[in-house]
Amino acid sequence: MIMPLKKFIKRLPHDTLVAAIREAEKKTTGQIRVLISHTSVADPVAAAQKEFARLNMAESPERNGVLIFVNPRNRKFAVIGDAGVHAKCGDVFWQELAQAMTDYFRRSEFAEGLAHGIRKAGELLAEHFPRP
Repeated sequence: MIMPLKKFIKRLPHDTLVAAIREAEKKTTGQIRVLISHTSVADPVAAAQKEFARLNMAESPERNGVLIFVNPRNRKFAVIGDAGVHAKCGDVFWQELAQAMTDYFRRSEFAEGLAHGIRKAGELLAEHFPRP
């Protein structure tokens, strides 16, 4: 079933998610962004990579950006990290994070799932790219 975008957005406490990103970024030189897609996409990873480039997230010297891309219309999402992040954590981190977020989303706990993704990405970034 396709979720209406307005219904999805209403379930997200914007201020809480912004605060979670700010808190996570306090401890790292990395950058975390959440993007809610307003269009349908067949491949959320490809769409996330396109948005990652559009947002110039690969411009940081340490290549330590993370994008959480959510496509509520198709009930799909992707979490991608730049080359520096991926080199530190490998595929297992992304698979475990995606599974944990999927578990939240299946229970319609969208805000909690996004907060979990933000928190885990922040922990990873703080470990490997700490703020001086």
